[in-house]
Amino acid sequence: MKTDLKDFALSKLLNIELPVIVAPMFLVSNVEMVVEAIKAGATGAIPALNYRTVEELRSAIQQVKKEAKGPLGINLIVNKSNFLYKEQLKVCCEEKIDYIITSLGSPEETIREARKAGVKVFCDVVDINYAKKVEALGADALIAVNKEAGGHSGPMSFKELVPLLKKECNIPVISAGGVGNGFEMVEIAKCGADGFSMGSIFIASNEAGVSDDYKNACIQYGKDDIVLTEKLSGSPCTVINTPYVQKVGTKQNWFERFLSKHKRFKKWFKAFTFFKGMKKLQAAANSTTYKTVWCAGPSIEHVKEIRPIKAIIDQLKAEYVKG
Repeated sequence: MKTDLKDFALSKLLNIELPVIVAPMFLVSNVEMVVEAIKAGATGAIPALNYRTVEELRSAIQQVKKEAKGPLGINLIVNKSNFLYKEQLKVCCEEKIDYIITSLGSPEETIREARKAGVKVFCDVVDINYAKKVEALGADALIAVNKEAGGHSGPMSFKELVPLLKKECNIPVISAGGVGNGFEMVEIAKCGADGFSMGSIFIASNEAGVSDDYKNACIQYGKDDIVLTEKLSGSPCTVINTPYVQKVGTKQNWFERFLSKHKRFKKWFKAFTFFKGMKKLQAAANSTTYKTVWCAGPSIEHVKEIRPIKAIIDQLKAEYVKG
């Protein structure tokens, strides 16, 4: 029996009509996207790193709250590569956003401080061991990042990961990756998903603040054009396999591998790799450049045109009901 959209755990947790998070995407997510997602009955999150200062982050949060009445999330990188982490966390708690999504590190401090402010915490996980750890720390939900996710993906398929987490954990499991339309939402819901985090299909939206080249690439390329690269953040990350990506390759060279594993240097090398990789993404996302490095996941297979966020969400609802 198919679950009604209003009966998903994520719908109840955030009081939304559609159990979908318009996923936080570096350089892509912005206030306008989240506002339109909320107005359409879903929710949206923005990476804190999309803002150069914590005051810009605070201003963005206040603007969303002013323009839309609904749940807003902020994604925090919680490892040492994010030098603004503590200040970002403080702003999120002071502004009392609805939820924080943690990535790439231990969420212990985030959960402790967020709980004091009444802010929920959803944690990116890729395996059962980490999922149990964050549940024990008090996470409110798990973001089950599978191998079809855009950006930093996991090693398991949703068919493996979601049922495993549902069996072993007692908090909601939000599936991230491999969802490009409402029919695929039905399929993943059958595996036990309590909600969905969807990003790549929203890159080619009117509201996304990236270049038309980036948006059109999501239309022109498909799932078979997505590859993993180690060159952007130090962790495997999915990108569109453009001629430039093919030229520079996706693997670290021997010296980069040495630095990334050396006990003394690895923290600083990873931070440097992340900084350099994000600059490449920024150049490609915001302007026309031959150095085209665009993050995306396999779900761009379903992207056929540039449309408003509301149109994309309305189609998801209709397809889910029909499926």
